[in-house]
Amino acid sequence: MDPELTAAAHALDVGDVLGALSRVALRSDAPGLALRGVALARLDKRERARELLRSAAKAFGSAAPLGRARCLLADAEIALAARDLRGVESALARAGRDLRALGDPSNALHADCLAARGLLLRGLLPEAERALHALDMRHASASLRAEIFLAWVELHVRTPNASAARAALSRAERAARTARIPAISQEIRAARALLAAPAGRLIRAGAEQLLGLSQVERVQRAPRGLLIDVRESSVRAGGTRISLKGRAVLFGLLRVLAEAWPSEVTRRELLARVFAVTRANDSHRARLRVEIARLRRALRPLATLAATPAGFRLDPSGEDDVQVSVLLPVSESEYSQVLSLLSDGEAWSSSALAAALGLNQRTVQRSLRALEAAGRTRAIGRARAKRWFLAPPSEFATPLLLPGALQLA
Repeated sequence: MDPELTAAAHALDVGDVLGALSRVALRSDAPGLALRGVALARLDKRERARELLRSAAKAFGSAAPLGRARCLLADAEIALAARDLRGVESALARAGRDLRALGDPSNALHADCLAARGLLLRGLLPEAERALHALDMRHASASLRAEIFLAWVELHVRTPNASAARAALSRAERAARTARIPAISQEIRAARALLAAPAGRLIRAGAEQLLGLSQVERVQRAPRGLLIDVRESSVRAGGTRISLKGRAVLFGLLRVLAEAWPSEVTRRELLARVFAVTRANDSHRARLRVEIARLRRALRPLATLAATPAGFRLDPSGEDDVQVSVLLPVSESEYSQVLSLLSDGEAWSSSALAAALGLNQRTVQRSLRALEAAGRTRAIGRARAKRWFLAPPSEFATPLLLPGALQLA
């Protein structure tokens, strides 16, 4: 093994990125190009890093398929960290298959874990959970175990399952202490802050309060009561859940009625808040009657809508002491979904945001421009390389675990 490459790989493992670069900056052989690419990625020079890794993969070629597969994996990881989700799933799947076939189970497992984290980014929680369950950790290194447990933390936070998230974080911390890799320790600190942060708001009988993750979990799993979940556009009671996703008018009416419970809501207020009508006419009132009838049908058998002289009142089915709760995100605005994704500190492309949110890219671009005008976001790059973020990226904006960095040498 080349001593200079070995020293550069060890420098990367302990977080000395500049030391690693000083050893390989002038090398043009395949391993040198690969290590330069990894080092530049750690310095957030992602476009140049991907160019170097692709050059390294070409230089390895068919004569060194293992080195080539590792470079393609590193390139896919940088794409995921840069929130460039186009084709990253197929690239990771291909890298995992090739590495496993070439006798590199460690990096193959790393590719599978990255694929699961990509599913988490897209909000595909059931698919991500199945992918994480399928990971074989029996021979995983400490750094890989930490990475996998951190993915479990993210899944449990979004499920939510507070006790499972804390248990996964404890396992990740133990693995991180063994691995002694600064980038992993940085992810551990971010995960611990995520668990400690407020996770939602609750409105019940006109009173509002902030909730931690454990409290959100208790509210969602309560055996009694009617819960209107604004984050999912759903209503549930016990084990029954009705989704109103895509039916914005019906869910808007339900939310207004639930926030006012146990009081009624006047027809004038419903028209103003849901239909944005300040001066109602017979046509508006007729539409309100139609939508209320549709909502009644949609809510069976969880609740009924009682007509009052002035408006309507939400009455949960069942016993008289059943309460109505409204669960909301911590902060709410027209662009809350976009801000939620940008809050991870990474720089996102508009296409990646659109893919993760399931929205039209032009819609996302309009939201980003509005947020930029309000001083909430900033952009770097131009055209296809343009990326959006909430705050200036730090020097080491991405953890880039890359457990196989040493083996590139």
